[in-house]
Amino acid sequence: MKHILTDIEGTTSSISFVKDVLFPYARRALPGFVAARGKDPEVRRWLDQVAAETGGVCQDEMIVETLQGWIDQDRKHTALKALQGMMWKNGYGQADFTAHIYPDAVQALRAWHAAGHSISVYSSGSVPAQKLFFGHSDAGDLTGLITDWFDTEYGGKREADSYRRIVQALGVPAAQVLFLSDVVEELDAARQAGLDTVLVDRRQDYPTARTGEATHGHARVEDFSAISP
Repeated sequence: MKHILTDIEGTTSSISFVKDVLFPYARRALPGFVAARGKDPEVRRWLDQVAAETGGVCQDEMIVETLQGWIDQDRKHTALKALQGMMWKNGYGQADFTAHIYPDAVQALRAWHAAGHSISVYSSGSVPAQKLFFGHSDAGDLTGLITDWFDTEYGGKREADSYRRIVQALGVPAAQVLFLSDVVEELDAARQAGLDTVLVDRRQDYPTARTGEATHGHARVEDFSAISP
């Protein structure tokens, strides 16, 4: 019985939702969020980490500008992801938006769960942000389908050791884990760690199909209906 490990952006959900809705929302909310909650210990922890990594910048206004720059660069930084997750929690709670998820992904996740497959998520977004995403999706609360959540605390998604740590946490042989992603380099790293892999190559996110050598030898599908774990 395969354990399914899935990416979010470009895999279960559209890239455009993250880039066109979530990132701009966090960018706009950052100044007010830091002004209102900058002294909260959990928020301060991440702000101080950003300051330390950028040469000891101590003024919150400068930290905000740094974080906004990282958002523009789509930087996969743990501090940024943690703070974004806190801001998105407010947005979801106020029903400013719901998380996009492809209908075929919803159908497959529900079917796999019903069939007894364990399902986990591995995303560059923080675990709290992942739970918010699946908890406030277009299809309702889907968190009950997910057994484990992994973020960059386990390492970068293009590093084989990250997948080895995840497999160890899951407590199953690597060969029993099927990793789904739209990013070939992530699949390469997962395969190096012994996982089975599938490239999700959605036309909505990738208008030009990636076939032949572009797949790096990974099985390729255009939506979840073609996956048989």
